[in-house]
Amino acid sequence: MSHIVTVQDAVTAFEPWLEPTDAELDAIEQEMPLILAGVDLVDAQIIALDRTPNEVDNRRIRRARNRVLAARRDLANRPASALLPGGAA
Repeated sequence: MSHIVTVQDAVTAFEPWLEPTDAELDAIEQEMPLILAGVDLVDAQIIALDRTPNEVDNRRIRRARNRVLAARRDLANRPASALLPGGAA
């Protein structure tokens, strides 16, 4: 019996288009405060999932939401000179 296996992963595993470009990495770096604030918000929500949220949980979630909003505001209000060339992000 002959086994049929796929070799596509081995062939395309090292293609240059699989890696992010420098412009994409720069865009991710600029959005990192927003990403981290979102992670903090999800963490606060996960903590409150397995029990009835108490005042501390509510405060933690509220502060995390405020950090997300502040990070979005800062990202939206950055100067035009901070925009990346090439239209990334």
